[in-house]
Amino acid sequence: MKTAFKSAIMKKSVIEQYDKILKASHLTYEELYIDTTYGNTFIIASGKNDSPPLILLHGAGMNSAMWVGGIGEYSKNYRVYAIDIPGDPGKSDERQFSLKSSAYADWLNEVLNALYISTTSIIGISLGAWLSVKFSISYPNRVDKLILISPSGIGPQKTSFIFKALIYSLQGERGIEKLYTKVSGNKPIPPIMLQYQKAIRKSFNFRYEPIPIFSDEELRKLKMPIALFVGDKDIMLHSIKTADRLKKLIPSAKINILKDTGHAIINIKSDIMNFLSLKH
Repeated sequence: MKTAFKSAIMKKSVIEQYDKILKASHLTYEELYIDTTYGNTFIIASGKNDSPPLILLHGAGMNSAMWVGGIGEYSKNYRVYAIDIPGDPGKSDERQFSLKSSAYADWLNEVLNALYISTTSIIGISLGAWLSVKFSISYPNRVDKLILISPSGIGPQKTSFIFKALIYSLQGERGIEKLYTKVSGNKPIPPIMLQYQKAIRKSFNFRYEPIPIFSDEELRKLKMPIALFVGDKDIMLHSIKTADRLKKLIPSAKINILKDTGHAIINIKSDIMNFLSLKH
C-alpha cells in the first residue's frame, strides 16, 4: 500500500509549512485528532460548538490548509470541520486506500460518529468532492446539503492533462509554476500557497489509480440539495460534461458554470453561504 510522503524528512518539511500557513491565517481554530479503523485523522475545527456542522474536504495532493481563506467566513454560521483525507500530504494517516473500495466513505462515517454528528452539510473540491459524493451515496441520511466544486467522478478526466503536466514538468521550476497557474484558470496564486504546492509536489506520492466514475444509478440516489460549481477552463476535467450529466440525472441540482475559471475555484464563499442558507 502506497503512503503519502516520499520520506520522513519531506513529511516534516511539508507539515512545518502547513503549521506556518495556519498560524499566518490568524484563524480561531482547534486541532483535533480522531482515531479510526483507518488510522489517525487530523481536523481543523472552527466556529461555535452549538452551530450546525459543516465538513470541508480538500482536493488530491493537498490538505486542509487550502481552506484557510474560507474557514473564517463559514465559521460565522457553522461549526466547521476541515478534515485531512488519509493518504494525502496532511496530518492524517499516510496510507492510500483503494478508491474502488468503501474505505474512504466508511472512514468519514467513523469520523462523524466520533464527532457526534448525525447529519451535516459537506463542501468538497476535486477528489474531496468525489469523496463527498461517495459518502452521500453510501450514507445518504447523514448528508443535509452537498456542495461540489470541480468534482471528479461525474464527468470524465481530460487525458491531455497528463501530457501537459509532463511538458511543464520538463521546463523546471518555472514550468511547474505555469502548470499550477493553468490549473487555477490563469488566475494568480498567493505566493505562500504556490510555494507550498511546489513543496508538496516534491514530497508527495501522487495517486495513479484512476478515479472511479459514478454510475447513473448511484448518482440518482442523491436526494439532498446539491450545488455544483465548475470552471469552463478546467484543464483537468471535462467540466461541461460534468455539469450536463449531473443536471440530466438530478434536475433539482443548482448548476454553476463559472466563466474564465479553471479547476481550482476560489472566491465563491458568498455563493456557497447563500446555498447553505436555503430552506428545503
